[in-house]
Formats: sequence, C-alpha cells, structure tokens
Amino acid sequence: MSLMDSLAAGFALVGNIEAFLMLFIGLTVGVIAGAIPGLSATMAVALTLPFTFAMTPINAILLLLGVYKGGIFGGSIPAILIKTPGTPASSATILDGHPMAERGEAGRALGMALYASCTADAVSNLALILFAGWLASFALNFGPPEFFALILFSLTIIAGVSGESLLRGALSALAGLLLATIGLDLVYGTNRFTLGNPNMMGGLNFIAVLIGLFAIPEIISMAWNPVAHLGKTRALGKSRCTWADYKNSFKSIIRGSMIGVFLGSIPGIGAAPSAFLSYSEARRTSKNKDNFGKGEIEGVAASEAGNNGVAGATLIPLLALGVPGDVITAIIIGAFMVHGLQPGPMMFILNVDIIYGLFIGLIVSSVFLLLVGSVAIRGFRFVADVPKRILMPGVLILCIYGVFAVNNNIFDVGVMFVMGWVGYIMMRNRIPAAPFLIAFILGPLLEDNFRQSMLMSGSDPSILFRGPITWFFWFLTFVTVFAITRSTLRKKVPLS
Repeated sequence: MSLMDSLAAGFALVGNIEAFLMLFIGLTVGVIAGAIPGLSATMAVALTLPFTFAMTPINAILLLLGVYKGGIFGGSIPAILIKTPGTPASSATILDGHPMAERGEAGRALGMALYASCTADAVSNLALILFAGWLASFALNFGPPEFFALILFSLTIIAGVSGESLLRGALSALAGLLLATIGLDLVYGTNRFTLGNPNMMGGLNFIAVLIGLFAIPEIISMAWNPVAHLGKTRALGKSRCTWADYKNSFKSIIRGSMIGVFLGSIPGIGAAPSAFLSYSEARRTSKNKDNFGKGEIEGVAASEAGNNGVAGATLIPLLALGVPGDVITAIIIGAFMVHGLQPGPMMFILNVDIIYGLFIGLIVSSVFLLLVGSVAIRGFRFVADVPKRILMPGVLILCIYGVFAVNNNIFDVGVMFVMGWVGYIMMRNRIPAAPFLIAFILGPLLEDNFRQSMLMSGSDPSILFRGPITWFFWFLTFVTVFAITRSTLRKKVPLS
C-alpha cells in the first residue's frame, strides 16, 4: 500500500463527525480532570477506558488520547491560579506560574501555558509520525547503566530550582531522597523505614506528597493568619500572552518539546522529570535566568513544553515496539487489545489504516487542544471571583478527595497532611520545596537502576561507563556541575 493509499485509508476512518467528537470530548474531559487537584491524567484515562468497549477501535483510542493530552495541560490551571498542581506533570509550572498570578498576570501565564502546550504537542506528534521507528530503536539501547547516568544528570536540575540558597536546596533534595527509600526493597524484599505499618510497604503515595508540599501549606498559612488572606484570589489580570512573549520564549518551547520527545520515547521516565529538566535548561540558557522562580514567563513556557512534549512521544515505543512509554499508555494498550489490536511492528503492516488514522487524529488534537484550552481558561475565570475564605476550604475538600481516590486509603490523606506541615515549615524557613519533589521523583529511579547495574556486573562499577550513551550523560553532568559551581562562586551566592 502506497503512502497516499495509507493516508486515504486513515482519513476514511477519522474523517467523520463521530471520530472528531470523541477526540473533542476526550480533550474536554481531560482538561477538567487535570484541573482538579489529585485527579491525574492517569486516573482520568483509567476511568474513561470502560466507556470505550462498545466503540470502534479508532474512536476508542482517540477518546483516550484526548483525555491524556487534555489532562496534561489541565494540570497547569490550578498550578498557576491556586498553587496546587492538578497533575504531577504540572509541578514545575508552579515555580513561575503562581508568582505571575500573584502579580495579577494569571491570564498571561495561562495563555503561555496553553500556547507552549499546543506547540509541544504538535512537535511531539510530528516526531511520532516521522521518527517512530528510529527513536524506538534508539530507546532499546538504554539499559540500567544508561538510565542511571540519565537520572544522575537530571538531578542537576536541583541547583536550578534551589532559589537563593544552594545549601537549603541540597538539604531539601536530601530529605526527598530519604523519603523516597521508604517501602519494600525491590531487590532483597525487605522493608525499609516502614515502622511496621503495611500501608508504607509500597512507599509514600506520590500524589499525597505532591499536594501536601504545595497546596496544604497555603491553606495552613491562611488558617494561621486569616486577616492577611482576606479578599479574593488573584484575578486573571488584564495582561495577556502576546506574540512578543511567545517569540521570546520560542527557543525554550522548542528545546522543551525536544526534551519531552526524547524522554517520552524512553519507557518509564514520564512527564514530571521532563518538565523539570526543560525548566532547568531554559533557566541555564536564558538571559533572564535571575528572574526564574520569581514569575518569569519563559519558565512557564519551558515547563509546559517539557511535559506536553512527552504526550505524543510515549506512543513511539507503544506503536513501534508494543512497549508502553508510561503508565497512561499502558492503560491505552488495554484499549488496543480489547479491540483485537496488537501494538508493535506488525501493526504497521496489518492495521496501517488505523496507524494513519491515529496520526491524522493526533494532528487535529493539537488544534482542538488550543480551542478547548482557550475556553477552559475563560471558564476558570470564576475562580478569581471566589473569596478566599470559601475557595480554600473547597480546595482542601478537593485535595482530600483526590488523594483518597488514588488508592481508596485514608492513610494517604494522613500522609498529605503530614507533608503539608512539613511544607509549611519549609516555607516559613525559606527552604524550597521543588528540590524535595524532584529528588522524591527521581530517587527510586536512580537507586533501582544503580542496583540493577551492580547486579548485572557483579558489583563492578565500570559498567556505569560502558558505552557512548553513558559517557555522554556523565559529560553533561560534569559540565553542568562545573558551570553551577563557577556561577555560584562568581555571584557569591550565599550557601546558607
């Protein structure tokens, strides 16, 4: 079948109102779910899956992909407006998005988040269409040593989000690494720091830690000093994201998109590390690097480009190899199998019409995301009109519901409140929470891949330098650490 015949067959599947309606509904559901703290894109896709069983295969998959993409963007809305990330992927957006909202520039920040998300989504979709085979084969070269070197390099992000004190940022990261060790040791099967509580054998719930660190301290702060928090939340403001804003952030958006594509094509990394790595690289190369963390619009662009660049790229290993790129695509594989489809190389031969139908649907999804996102931003304008004394209790209820709904476990709610007090103490002592979260995300990946490497080599550390990929990331780590050290000494940034 020629290329034109394949495109015609694909368009025959998606060139109807029903297919586009499913994509539109999926994006709408995803944005709404992503905007509710605790209801991650993963949960939204999982809850939508049963509704797809009676649909045609292409409509079912487009609906789920719409929920996925909408959920990733939707998380940025509460992250910017109320400093509560709707999804883990939007954690990095808080760093500059919420300070912009505090200055009355929430509309500008949300606009940039939308435009960066749509651009990154389009880049990711094009990468899937053009380079699926090549990127999938390249990702197969990553074993535990390569993953370890990549994660170690990613940890250098911490220096970029440590704020005014590198020492406080390092201490925060160490605390995050320590809490990440809680739970069952996957190699030896022993319990670590569980205190005899079976609820801790699986480690601390990530959603509970995330919401506890960022949302609960704001609520505690208001309850502690209600007079200082009278009135309404920050309005969207009159400022809007302009063409000049987009143009000035374009390099960071494209760089973040490519980082998302690269990390998304490697199974198991996810959107949150991609967002933080994109943010760190934007800060490192920006001429406004001193404004990052204080309300720099380029920081919002970079973080949103990083997490949305992953969305299309996670389909690369799924379609090319039959291997899910992350948890969400693992759920989407279920939809493929329910409809008698087996993702992998043979699908490009046996079901080429569905492959090209998906490609066309993904291209259209970037346009639909722009439309749905624009309406969502205007729709959430009412949040700015709600008095804080009413809004914050509502946010607390959503946080409790969202955390409980993940595992239906009241213990996770307790973890959220404990981490909330930890986050409040950190906030009062000007200890940044972002390094803690980054270390908590990357810590298990770092440890697991290191230990797997040692098991593979019989405890020979030379395996960590076994090939050009590992050497490349070791070189990047060394250069980054050197640059951070030199910059710190030149600017005489206080260590404490």
